[in-house]
Amino acid sequence: MDFSPARYKTMIYNRAGRTGLKLPGISIGLWQNFGANDPFENQRQMLRTAFDLGITNFDLADLYARGAAEITVGKLLKTDFRDHRDELIISTKAGCQMWDGPYGTRGSRKHMIAALDQSLKRLQLDYVDIFYNHRPDPAEPLEETAEALADAVRQGKALYVAISNYFGEASRRMISLLRESKTPCVINQVRFNMFDRMAETSGEFRELEKDGVGSMLYSPLAQGLLSGRYLNGIPADSRAGKPGASFGADQISETLLAKVRSLHEIAADRGQSLAQMALCWNLSFPSVTSVLIGASHPEQITENVAALEKPTFSEDELRRIEEVLAKP
Repeated sequence: MDFSPARYKTMIYNRAGRTGLKLPGISIGLWQNFGANDPFENQRQMLRTAFDLGITNFDLADLYARGAAEITVGKLLKTDFRDHRDELIISTKAGCQMWDGPYGTRGSRKHMIAALDQSLKRLQLDYVDIFYNHRPDPAEPLEETAEALADAVRQGKALYVAISNYFGEASRRMISLLRESKTPCVINQVRFNMFDRMAETSGEFRELEKDGVGSMLYSPLAQGLLSGRYLNGIPADSRAGKPGASFGADQISETLLAKVRSLHEIAADRGQSLAQMALCWNLSFPSVTSVLIGASHPEQITENVAALEKPTFSEDELRRIEEVLAKP
């Protein structure tokens, strides 16, 4: 079963900073629902649907499902995507705790290179397209982490390097070090959404533009809060409704829900779902290259990509959104 020949006709592709790399406006993140105990056929159909809609960037990390997400993608790269490897951007990250002992985490050369080698085995690949340092590590010299990233490119294990969760001085320093090593940083992957705008208010977006580095945004729907699922309260089967969730019901106030409902009204006036409007809003910032979506079933991916049918905002729409978000 082949893929749609029209898959590149509707997706938008943005250049990552001042590099030659283009990424889809919407990428798919495999943080959740790609574990060893999740239904494989559903995982397969989600990635097939994503690619059919022009999503070429599959975003991974060794930490996602403790390596199981990479194993799943590795299997599919040998079967369904066997003839399409060169059409895909396969990304992974290292820097979080993955094995016991002093070398199982952090940003040392020992950890970064070993973690990448393990990821390549799970993915059954000779190289990844983008290799990220998952997080800054104040306990390790940035120079060492930057050199490890650069060596991954020199050794042919990665085509590009990137960073994630970097802000301020650490971001500027790492980007400078990578530029000096002749392996420029292509992306800083950061959390950003209507309710968490630190990448904007901290000046990180502005500085990334100056640095010629793109940004990829995760949690664009605020862990489901902007998906529309919470318009009438907190469903028991939602992420916030599950015991022990990282994003719990105790974090969702009636004031916050009132903002969600007001934003839903604006989206309806635009002829979009709340989730679709939220994705377009994220993409409206000049430094943004791509937004990451997660999904639990293929239909969610189809709905999210449909947001690109109306990606722009009028001045009045932006004003209305800002008025809602500014409410105490």
